[in-house]
Amino acid sequence: MFIWDPTYFIFIAPALLLMLFAQFKVQGTYRKYSQVANRLGISGLEAAQRLLRASGLTHVQIKGTRGQLTDHYDPRHKELRLSEGVARSASVASLGIVAHECGHAVQDKTGYFPLRLRAGLVPMVNIGGYLGYIFFLAGLFLQITGLVWLGVIFFSGGVIFSLATLPVELNASRRAMQMLKSTGLIRGEDEFKQARSVLNAAALTYVAALAMALLQLLYYISIAAGMSGRRRR
Repeated sequence: MFIWDPTYFIFIAPALLLMLFAQFKVQGTYRKYSQVANRLGISGLEAAQRLLRASGLTHVQIKGTRGQLTDHYDPRHKELRLSEGVARSASVASLGIVAHECGHAVQDKTGYFPLRLRAGLVPMVNIGGYLGYIFFLAGLFLQITGLVWLGVIFFSGGVIFSLATLPVELNASRRAMQMLKSTGLIRGEDEFKQARSVLNAAALTYVAALAMALLQLLYYISIAAGMSGRRRR
């Protein structure tokens, strides 16, 4: 938004570096363990079918999705969407990714509160982000401090959403490792550690997203506070 303002980069630089590192870590870990065959020799699709059946989630449909690492669970349509690379691969990485998304399906089945909270925040965050820019820019243009602060309040929804997302993702990963063990899809401590490495790398991206949202909000707050300070002089 304020790409011409050097102060903006000063604020977000730590989060930006963390985000770049997280993406590098995810891609590197996925590439590494997508080349390591799991001991059972089952594909991501087969693993998903077993995990859903073991969790009593036979009503959840498995469908494909385009792209790499675009796998996700859709709670609205009760669908587990797997990328082609994960669905077809019989790798340790596929086991970890599939189990994580099955973890979200279990969260949905059990009514896991943080998941429901995050879903409820989506409309607010989408609308809030749009209104935030309108009020913030209008306040800057018209030099109305109240409008700028109102924009900041709307922007804070992004931080709240990121805060709500982190426990949802970490819990899904914990459920994933438990399910992989209990169903016998993971064999041996080394395979367990490899699958966990894939999920830990993915978790770092959500930490980076939270840091980015928080530092961007602090940047907006600094602008609003500066306007308030000038008004008082």
